[in-house]
Amino acid sequence: MDLDCEHCPLAESLERRAFVREALSRVLLAMGALGVARQASAMSVVFGSGVGTRTDKAYTIPASDGVVVIDKDESVIIARFDGRVFAFSLACPHQNTALRWDAGNRRFQCPKHKSRYKPDGVFIEGRATRGMDRFALRRDGDSVLVNLDALYREDENAAQWAVAFVMLSEK
Repeated sequence: MDLDCEHCPLAESLERRAFVREALSRVLLAMGALGVARQASAMSVVFGSGVGTRTDKAYTIPASDGVVVIDKDESVIIARFDGRVFAFSLACPHQNTALRWDAGNRRFQCPKHKSRYKPDGVFIEGRATRGMDRFALRRDGDSVLVNLDALYREDENAAQWAVAFVMLSEK
């Protein structure tokens, strides 16, 4: 049986859905890159991805404090708080559950056991026993370069953990 799907309305519908999904994805990434996400608390989280190698994965610096970029593929959170940019592991230090940004309370929270963290990754309360794990990073123009092979735990690498952020100069 030979099917002609070229003119099939179902095939056209699937193509439109794929187009709309792709277009929406690109618009959200562009908004994150431009920092437009800061305009509404409902959009304080942007899903995106970095560019480059594991030792120099580039992410656009969020335009304002409270904007969080999540790269699910690399399990990285880029956050801006108090004039500093951080690169965190997406995994909760307690049992590796994906952390979430609670924009209303301006903190990270583990949905599984309710551990809470300040925007700079400092542990507040819950079952975890330390702050969020931080990646080494450095500034490169309007981006930060994250070293995904250099992850610091507060309890094992306290000195490196304490300085694993980029300070933004005020203009």
